[in-house]
Amino acid sequence: MTEVQLDLTVNGRRHRLSVPAHYSLLDVLRDELELTGTKTNCLEAECGVCTVVLDGKSVASCAVLAAQCQGREVTTVEGLAEGAALHPLQEAFVEFGAVQCGYCIPGMIMTAKAFLDENPRPTREAVREAIAGTLCRCTGYQKIVDAIMAASQRLSQQGERA
Repeated sequence: MTEVQLDLTVNGRRHRLSVPAHYSLLDVLRDELELTGTKTNCLEAECGVCTVVLDGKSVASCAVLAAQCQGREVTTVEGLAEGAALHPLQEAFVEFGAVQCGYCIPGMIMTAKAFLDENPRPTREAVREAIAGTLCRCTGYQKIVDAIMAASQRLSQQGERA
C-alpha cells in the first residue's frame, strides 16, 4: 500500500503523518487524529455532515484527499471551543434548541462558521441558502437559522469574526 507523508495543521496544532494514499481528509481526522466530531455518512459529498473548514472555506472532508491537504489548515468542530468556553455558534445552537439528534450539527456549525467569516451580517435567506447543502432530518432548519442569526449578532457586537 502506497503511503503519503502529510504535514497539516488541525485546530491550531501541527501534525506530521504517514497515511495511505487513498485516505480522505475525513479518514485522517477520524482514524488518525481521533477527532470524531466530524461525522461520516454518505461519503459522496452530498449530505454535508462531514463539513470542516479548510483554509477558511467549508469543504466536505469525505471528498478531499488527504494528500491535497499538505501544508494546509483545517478546523473541525472540536477546534471552535476555547477550553470549556463554547464558540458563540455552539452556544447559540444549544440555546435555541437547534440540536435534535445532533448528527448533522458539527457539519452545520462548520458550514455556518465559514459562512459567517465571509458574511458577518447575513439575512435569514442568505443563511438558509448557505446551509442548504447540509441535510438535517430532525429540526426543520428553523431553529438552526435562528441560532446562526443570533450567533451572527453576538459576534458582530463582540467585534469578532466567527
